Amino acid sequence: MSGREAGLRVLGAAGAGIAIVFLVLPVAAILLQTDPATLAGRLGEPLVLAALRLSLVTSAASTALVVALGLPVALLLAMHSFPGKRLVETLVALPMVLPPTVAGLGLLLAFGRSGILGGAFEALGFTIPFTTLAVVLAQVFVAMPFFITTAAAGFREVDPAYLDAAATLRAGPVHRALRVLVPLSLPSLMAGAAMGWARALGEFGATITFAGNLPGRTQTMPLAVYLSLETDLESAVALAVLLLAVSFAVLFAARGWTAGPTRRSDAQRERR
Repeated sequence: MSGREAGLRVLGAAGAGIAIVFLVLPVAAILLQTDPATLAGRLGEPLVLAALRLSLVTSAASTALVVALGLPVALLLAMHSFPGKRLVETLVALPMVLPPTVAGLGLLLAFGRSGILGGAFEALGFTIPFTTLAVVLAQVFVAMPFFITTAAAGFREVDPAYLDAAATLRAGPVHRALRVLVPLSLPSLMAGAAMGWARALGEFGATITFAGNLPGRTQTMPLAVYLSLETDLESAVALAVLLLAVSFAVLFAARGWTAGPTRRSDAQRERR
């Protein structure tokens, strides 16, 4: 190894170390601030339990909607070419980079009382903003791109030979998608759903803009952390630790679901 290569390796290792420390340090700071006995007591408080219950219920509902609505979009983007596909892909991914408050404002202008569809909903006798339904819609909006992009990538990894074999057996497009493509892409679908659920669970900006911060009704765990920071640091830390634990578990499981297919793909490329 030349001196230049050794120097580049040292610089790369130093940069990687700084990046990892930068990412881990805030998490470690929260954990170091936590006293297990105090944490256990705080987790039993009504505010914490209400926020936890609402977060789990709304994130589960939003994940179900994300999978139901996002699966056809992922199939369309992965398996078909059509005019304007690049534009559709950009629009689908846009909520991933859109500032959350802008997303919340867009939802408010679309579904609020004075919004595009607000009059139609009001004529039916209900409004969406500042309700639990608004929380679910905000979570769906920010979480769906994560599922669609992951699912579409999983569909593209499936060997076309399996679909061709199903076609020779006179399986229709829907049958091939549901009985061949989806089962073979199941690890990616599960990982995408997990990522979407984690994003929904941690959603803050769009929720507070579109749904408000009403305890027991729209106050999810991230909003409760924000509120507790102003009055009760220990409750904020307890909620933060709980969110960290859940998010870590979900992401760790998602990595496990995708590790097997990734290793198999690498092995197939090496054999080729």
